[in-house]
Amino acid sequence: MREFDGKSIFITGGANGIGLATARLFVERGARVAIVDFDRDAGENALAELRQLRGQAIFLPGDIADAADVRRMVDATVEQFGGLDCAFNNAGICHPADALWDDDAFDRTFAINVRGMMQCMKAQLRHMVPQGHGAIVNTASVAGLVASVAPSQPAYTASKHAVIGLTKSVALRHARDGIRVNAVLPGVTMTNMVREVMQQGPEVRATLENLAPMGRMARPEEVGEAVLWLCSDRASFVTAHALAVDGGALAQ
Repeated sequence: MREFDGKSIFITGGANGIGLATARLFVERGARVAIVDFDRDAGENALAELRQLRGQAIFLPGDIADAADVRRMVDATVEQFGGLDCAFNNAGICHPADALWDDDAFDRTFAINVRGMMQCMKAQLRHMVPQGHGAIVNTASVAGLVASVAPSQPAYTASKHAVIGLTKSVALRHARDGIRVNAVLPGVTMTNMVREVMQQGPEVRATLENLAPMGRMARPEEVGEAVLWLCSDRASFVTAHALAVDGGALAQ
């Protein structure tokens, strides 16, 4: 029997990067996975990939900044799979205009990274609390603990600090309901967003690789493995925790 056989998982930002890598790991270990993403084309491609692994998966296009959209997608997952065991609230943005102290960039960043995550947890807890169990993992960042990681991105940094606070608050509120709520804090990870940044030149790539004492960036599946552990019974006494997957960067 595989670790997540029969378990149902809800993943936002599941069409690429850390979200897709984590969806892949869940499917390989027996889970039924609903991936959510704003990008329809990427979502359909991700769904095809998961089904090639012979996994049970669905794709739900939608915007997590829209509370009604979030409820619709979570309810559709429960209807499809008969319940909701785990959720990985991974969707987030780093707005290109953030460095300019742009008001719209700030508002959109918080609408996705904080309010959207809150709406996801509200919808997920509507199902998890009555059933008496569930595990939620939220994607924060090492920038949620130290501002020096993204000094030119004030809205992003502030939003990731907020994610950690939100995670801890919700975890304490539901600790006796059988629900565990944790955050994963990736360091620099080889995703499409990071690849775009690296196109600025070899010196940028070198800087990103040297942020971690291990001298490289994380692979998306390395972050995914941490998410699976937090969702598993092996982490049964772990809640309100912010787990860094950063190659030692925060220790510097």
